[in-house]
Amino acid sequence: MLRKKTNGVARRPQRNGILSEIAGQSVDRRAFLRGSGLAVGGLAAIAATAGSVQQASAQQAVSGAVETVKSVCTHCSVGCTVVAEVSNGVWIGQEPGWDSPFNLGAHCAKGAAVREHAHGERRLKYPMKKENGEWVKISWEQAINEIGDQMMAIRDESGPDSVYWLGSAKHNNEQAYLFRKFAAYWGTNNVDHQARICHSTTVAGVANTWGYGAMTNSYNDIHNSRAIFLIGGNPAEAHPVSLLHMLRAKEQNNAPLIVCDPRFTRTAAHADEYVRFRPGSDVALVWGILWHIFENGWEDKEFIRTRVWGMDQIKEEVARWTPEEVERVTGTPGSQLERVARTLANNRPGTVIWCMGGTQHTNGNNNTRAYCILQLALGNMGTAGGGTNIFRGHDNVQGATDLGVLADTLPGYYGLAEGSWKHWARVWEEDWDWLQARFSDAEFGGKKMMNQTGIPVSRWIDGVLEDKENLDQPDNTRAMVLWGHAPNSQTRLPEMKTAMEKLDLMVVVDPYPTVSAIMQDRTDGVYLLPAATQFETYGSVTASNRSIQWREKVVDPLFESKTDHEILKLFSDKFGFTDRIFRNIAINGDEPLIEDITREFNRGMWTIGYTGQSPERLRLHMENQHTFDRTTLRANGGPADGDFYGMPWPCWGTPEMKHPGTANLYDMSLPVSKGGLTFRARFGVERDGDNLLAEGVASQNSEIQDGYPEFTMQMLMDLGWDGDLTDDERAAIDAVAGPGTNWKTDLSGGIQRVAIKHECAPFGNAKARAVVWTFPDPVPLHREPLYTSRYDLVADYPTYEDKKFWRVPTMYSSIQKTDFSGDFPIILTSGRLVEYEGGGDETRSNPWLAELQQDMFIEINPRDANNLGVRDGSQVWVEGPEGGKVKVMAMLTERVAPGVAFMPFHFGGHWQGEDRRSHYPEGADPYVLGESTNTAQTYGYDSVTQMQETKATLCKIMPA
Repeated sequence: MLRKKTNGVARRPQRNGILSEIAGQSVDRRAFLRGSGLAVGGLAAIAATAGSVQQASAQQAVSGAVETVKSVCTHCSVGCTVVAEVSNGVWIGQEPGWDSPFNLGAHCAKGAAVREHAHGERRLKYPMKKENGEWVKISWEQAINEIGDQMMAIRDESGPDSVYWLGSAKHNNEQAYLFRKFAAYWGTNNVDHQARICHSTTVAGVANTWGYGAMTNSYNDIHNSRAIFLIGGNPAEAHPVSLLHMLRAKEQNNAPLIVCDPRFTRTAAHADEYVRFRPGSDVALVWGILWHIFENGWEDKEFIRTRVWGMDQIKEEVARWTPEEVERVTGTPGSQLERVARTLANNRPGTVIWCMGGTQHTNGNNNTRAYCILQLALGNMGTAGGGTNIFRGHDNVQGATDLGVLADTLPGYYGLAEGSWKHWARVWEEDWDWLQARFSDAEFGGKKMMNQTGIPVSRWIDGVLEDKENLDQPDNTRAMVLWGHAPNSQTRLPEMKTAMEKLDLMVVVDPYPTVSAIMQDRTDGVYLLPAATQFETYGSVTASNRSIQWREKVVDPLFESKTDHEILKLFSDKFGFTDRIFRNIAINGDEPLIEDITREFNRGMWTIGYTGQSPERLRLHMENQHTFDRTTLRANGGPADGDFYGMPWPCWGTPEMKHPGTANLYDMSLPVSKGGLTFRARFGVERDGDNLLAEGVASQNSEIQDGYPEFTMQMLMDLGWDGDLTDDERAAIDAVAGPGTNWKTDLSGGIQRVAIKHECAPFGNAKARAVVWTFPDPVPLHREPLYTSRYDLVADYPTYEDKKFWRVPTMYSSIQKTDFSGDFPIILTSGRLVEYEGGGDETRSNPWLAELQQDMFIEINPRDANNLGVRDGSQVWVEGPEGGKVKVMAMLTERVAPGVAFMPFHFGGHWQGEDRRSHYPEGADPYVLGESTNTAQTYGYDSVTQMQETKATLCKIMPA
């Protein structure tokens, strides 16, 4: 909704003059990018006295030497290179990375404006706290001391689990790793980040299907696709540069693009086939497509026989989904799905792409597994042009997930079992008894707190508000640290406001104050700590395709901001474990050395191959981007010859092994040493008498030409390969568990090295499993949303019974037993806009982006609007069945079907009709404010991961 106007944006009228001046010029793209850096706050510096951003003249800045620094965009997960132009320590302009194989010299609107993020005038400039209802400037020393004293008092009274450490997808990998390690040293698993509410159902569903829970191929590999099936995603707005790669497949291969979405998005405008379906009916839609594939014998029978387990049980479920039943549930005609099935069958390999439209459901894990099963049936896995290309949201949400900023695992997805903790204790060289003693000795369900999954971020408010007796931890959550997190990206905001006000202590660590600063009505007990942006530090970051890139520091931290790892060091000082947590990490002043942190996680993350990408290799790739092929991502000559760009994990063994990384997971056409891979043997070797290992197939040149289990020292001995180990490797293996040591816990990397020497995958060679017997629904099932518009379907497709998991009681049937559709007849869904990202605090504080989209709005079908008496552009109230309501502008459009409404989730600063701009610290309010859609969004959580439901609830709309 692009409506340009100039009134009421913010309190900086001179901006309009500058913006108008730039807009009035005739400029090409490169001139615009340079202008966006030069015109608005572009030649900025820190004034020696006031600490504010000041304007400088272009002549003055460019007269000195201009240095170019490579960094990576801090918005979505494509991983676009930004080339910053720096003069005298000031970032004066930017160019897109023309050598980058990811963005190929392109930027989206957000990427083109990132210089303003670092030099933004609306940032937090110094630590602050709420005192008698007013924001007061304080020193870092006072902030750390006061916060630390309160936290330690809470720890003494209620235990370490009563402090919640909420991390961020905006950490770089080193900061994410250190954050998870810090939570362990504090003594809690109450640590999480945004991945919980964006792709946790992907990670769980995909990892439990074939071993790893990540994008299998890459944006670039889509160039090889013969068909593209996109469901629940809008890359044209959420990942604009990725659309370049998708359109290349359309142009180069004549690949049909099939877009399945309840809303006709800007991506759907590029589609050859647009499939509209009812929100929350993804499983039924996919089973409807598979019904035609199985009915016509279009499945890849040999691939299924050799590499898939459980497809017969899938066929039994799919057989129930006749075209008539699919249309009854989804609203999509069977004839259209037959055409889609035929298109996919006739154009192989095809890729399946999904985003949060598929994941953010109470049925999310079933959705993601259904998408995987579609690809397994078609034989599209483990091949160039195929795979599941899962577009992650934030710039390092993949890395922060990999590095373990999660309530249910340690870095590398090791989990929380005692063996996992002991592995990391060995990496940290930490005393096991001391580490155990950091945790509460309470037990719930026979499990110690150290081994209990924490409360996920989606449910932190229940950790505060739920009766203590109903929680699987000693006491309620009393202190909340929101580090790089936008609370308006979460549902149930009215209850969150109550929870924030009940806390003893709330700490916000962010470059911006975020909605956390203003949505509650506390008068004290709130601290704002200014974090540096990722352009004011350096380190590694993982793109959606698992490639790791190295950012260099563009400028020093502005104002009084500090880097995340420095802030963690200051808290470690306060809590008295600095010498322990940094025993193998050098500290310069108060700043831990990033390269040492990289090398430490290199020593421990054997599970997913974060071990071969040293800082030196990563920097080498960034310096030689021009040598990497734009489709295969493999270097063609040059110092990184043969490597895949960014060494996408798994990059097996030690850096000295120089494994190239794995561009396409599970591709057996390559040797493992060159980036080939099998499906992971993660689920045992047999099930109910059936073989779970691959049948007669293996990766190229493998010395075992059949399925095999994961490698252990005992397996090397049985094969007679243990003689290939060095004495040092054998000693390291003996120090862990001797013959019982496996490829994940061998700190020398010897087991991996020897397995790969014989061209075997360290994690084994198994079948993907179409049936996950450890999940509530082993075979993915359609279940109606808790707040369904089709109550007539609940009897046939009910939700789950209420249960307790992840420490908190969780409601399902007790909500669904009431029919809300009469009073709340319109389905409410949400999503992204191209102009903003996430909760929107940083992008709505950017004048270049704020100018483009100034109003929060709701998309309403004209038929519904006419029935409601709503005119285009008028103000309306949108109310959810749990009582939350928002006042927004109506946009009448056929993008949404009758009975469906859409709101973006990037807005905040208004609260149920009230403008709360005055609640921000002075000068730190975003230019654009608006209502949060999640104020009206409702309860609902995935049955495996506690992912929130944001895509299929109900609402009513009334003229304001």
